[in-house]
Amino acid sequence: MQPRRIARELALLSLSQLPKKVDKLSEKQLSDVVVAAVRAMTAEAHEALENASSELKNGYDRLISSEHQASDLKMARVMLSDSIELTQKAIEQVGLALELPEFVQLASQEEVRRYALEILTTVCQHRDEIDAQLTEALVDWQLDRLPHIDRDVLRLAIAEIEYLGTPERVVVNEAVELVKRYSSEDAHRFVNGVLRRALDLREEDAETASPS
Repeated sequence: MQPRRIARELALLSLSQLPKKVDKLSEKQLSDVVVAAVRAMTAEAHEALENASSELKNGYDRLISSEHQASDLKMARVMLSDSIELTQKAIEQVGLALELPEFVQLASQEEVRRYALEILTTVCQHRDEIDAQLTEALVDWQLDRLPHIDRDVLRLAIAEIEYLGTPERVVVNEAVELVKRYSSEDAHRFVNGVLRRALDLREEDAETASPS
């Protein structure tokens, strides 16, 4: 995992914990939120392992039941399919649990926390400008009606592009990966489209402002 990728994810998890009025938050308050986000990820790792254990047990029980309770071949296949599905869920949970300790370890590094804090501070200081830019880029949507994860990912992305000088392609790709991880199945297409439109409008504004 790359430090800045972890920092973006940490910033996303932290942003959801901030109050609506964030313009007067101190650096210590923001830092405390980042620490809380790391603790939340640690708890998630434990929960993922517990869920994996539960799903494996359910899958095993279903498999055993299929041997004794299936009245015909069709029923046996259904019960076996259920068992396989539960086992697959368990494997996914184990994969998440194995990934999280690395995340937590990296998130504890000073470099990662510093950049996460920089992104958060930037969003807090320029929330109105960022939201105005996103509102212009939205078509048939209102910013405050978006799922909070999608909205926060968009805010972080615009903050990095406009104020932190991160390359546009990097930011868009990272934003897409974040919503794939934390939002609905099709959210990445929506977020990608909004950011592309925001960048197009930004380029149009720059061309208009430049002398001919």
